[in-house]
Amino acid sequence: MLEPNGPLPPEIYWRRRAFAIGILVVALALVIWLVLTVTRGGDSPGTTKAAATSTSSATSKPAGASSTPPPTTGESGAKPSGTTTAAAPASSPVAAGACPDQSLAVKVTVEQPTYKTGETPVFGIVITNISSSACSRDVGSGLQQVSVTTLDGQRRLWSSTDCYPDGAPDVRTLNRGEQAAFMVTWSGSTSQPNCAGDRVQVPPGAYAVVAQLGSLRSAAEPFNIA
Repeated sequence: MLEPNGPLPPEIYWRRRAFAIGILVVALALVIWLVLTVTRGGDSPGTTKAAATSTSSATSKPAGASSTPPPTTGESGAKPSGTTTAAAPASSPVAAGACPDQSLAVKVTVEQPTYKTGETPVFGIVITNISSSACSRDVGSGLQQVSVTTLDGQRRLWSSTDCYPDGAPDVRTLNRGEQAAFMVTWSGSTSQPNCAGDRVQVPPGAYAVVAQLGSLRSAAEPFNIA
């Protein structure tokens, strides 16, 4: 069956067979190359590496282990290795303590040195923090008191709390050297505690005004009514 039969010389038939076999070999090689290319392209190096990493991680973790680190307790002084503790912010405000009397100074001012009879004198109260740190104090009108006395201070003629003893609280935090200022207007009439008795216009003369905040008392400031 292998011997060529035909009218042509045998070598022609052998050449045709060799050519056909060569074509088949090339075609088979192409098919094998295409199959290998498709197979390798579907399994990329990145996928293989990720799968291997995932498998390694899953294998190395003990069964039942949690991915969340255990909480630390405040009772133990030791900290687990690698655990960080959040520090309190450096800018957190610190609550100021109450201002003791010795940390404050009270001063009274008179808007003008002389008033005419019938005018309403205006007084100022200035409260200053003279301590080295911030502190808080209620400086509401219920704790403020402005009093007018004779120039020698022997007789009290009027007080801002005689007819208006109550006032709303006004708690303020004063930094070192900070001041709180208030204004008080006087009608020029006398008054008594609990607004008792008649109120009469004071006569012309020299007078003094004093301011208080609780037990803190200012120096007297003179003024005149002409």
